[in-house]
Amino acid sequence: MVRTAEQFDLVVIGGGPGGYASAFYAASAGMTVALIERDTIGGTCLNRGCIPAKAFLETAASNRHVQHAGDFGINATVNGIDFGVAQTRKQTIVNGLVKGLTGLTKTKKVTYLLGTGSLGPNKTVTVQLADGSTQQLQGKNIVIAAGSTPRTIPGFTPGGPIMTSDEVLMLSKIPQRIAVIGGGAIGCEFASTFADLGSQVTILEGLPKILPGLDPDLAFVVEKSFKKKNIDIRTGVKVNSHEPTGTGTTVLFGEGERLEVDAVVVSVGRKPFTELLGLAGTAVHVCDRGFIDVDEYCQTGEPGVYAVGDIVNTPQLAHVAYSEAIVAVKHMRGEVVYPVMYDRVPWAIYCHPEVAWAGPSEEAAIAAGHDVVVAKHAFRSNSRAMILGETDGLVKIIAKKNADGTAGQVLGVHMVGPWVTEQLSGGYLAVNWEATVDEIAEFIQPHPSLSETFGETVLSLTGRTING
Repeated sequence: MVRTAEQFDLVVIGGGPGGYASAFYAASAGMTVALIERDTIGGTCLNRGCIPAKAFLETAASNRHVQHAGDFGINATVNGIDFGVAQTRKQTIVNGLVKGLTGLTKTKKVTYLLGTGSLGPNKTVTVQLADGSTQQLQGKNIVIAAGSTPRTIPGFTPGGPIMTSDEVLMLSKIPQRIAVIGGGAIGCEFASTFADLGSQVTILEGLPKILPGLDPDLAFVVEKSFKKKNIDIRTGVKVNSHEPTGTGTTVLFGEGERLEVDAVVVSVGRKPFTELLGLAGTAVHVCDRGFIDVDEYCQTGEPGVYAVGDIVNTPQLAHVAYSEAIVAVKHMRGEVVYPVMYDRVPWAIYCHPEVAWAGPSEEAAIAAGHDVVVAKHAFRSNSRAMILGETDGLVKIIAKKNADGTAGQVLGVHMVGPWVTEQLSGGYLAVNWEATVDEIAEFIQPHPSLSETFGETVLSLTGRTING
């Protein structure tokens, strides 16, 4: 039996990272909460995004390890890839996490409704339940966390060989030839995955380089590594159309160029999903780009109504949605709260080699008016990287230049190489604590470890080094 509407301190629309984080964090603070999800709890990230994509990246890594096993004295050969097994493994992981989140709704006493929620006046939410019935809830506060959907381009409607991230994660076999339209983070992850699984991969990117916005030193390492995988990178090209061939399609791009492939992954970003939210009679404003406008505390134009995650124009990252959920709940409770510092959030790209960073790139720091000191150290001289056989990559640190010319506060930490997504935490803390290089240089890094490269890069900014 669902509580009467007035008894809910918070009603959350959307059960993805921003939604379930809002619900669970509020419940842990003693609030009565209702959580509405139209599909499966966990949202895109868990069911059709981050988790499935990384599961396939790990399958690709396993294949790569076997191919290089001889370097370690292991006699092993790849006798084909059963992608159906990889799909089953991926789905087992997803199902386990979904079950865990569903269990949390019970242990945290969150009322979980399977249906589509739309917001009307007076913070009233109408829910079209999965069984066809309708229910109305009213909360003292509302969090909108409806998420996003993949963007497409004209002429490339998903179906058959044309896929977005939603469809490609449901493949039952590996395409022999694949075109990835879009060389951003998601596109590069898919390109890396399928190249390591044996596909012939072509990236088609409209901008002059892949991973636009990434520090050029890092992007160069990724591009060089991709070329080692025989990934064909075409930049500065416009994709015009495609002609189905029966078993695949031919992509037409640039000035009359043609590329015959078995599959196309359209990876050109995501758009906010506001279509079913209602919002009539409310002061919630949706901008021309489809995002809900919010203030620094994630509050919309309607007091007590908040929006978090991909539905607002902030970095489309699950961990950013988590942080926004905490900010929103603290604000609605009248607690001391600090807005998310979006220019300092941690970023991670899980292609091979991995990329991770926090804070501005060298170019961005200079553009912001900073005089900077920069240090870079490559993983090729790191003993742990040598042991792993993963020596491509570097650590780059951007620091403010003091009046005497020495390096001061750390502005940005940028990494590309083995397991850098797991190494970034030290750099992230340095950036957000506004630590100086002298302070960080006091930290001891374990030996042998990949993190020593971060430590050595910091140490070099003090004017002294050990291994550099």
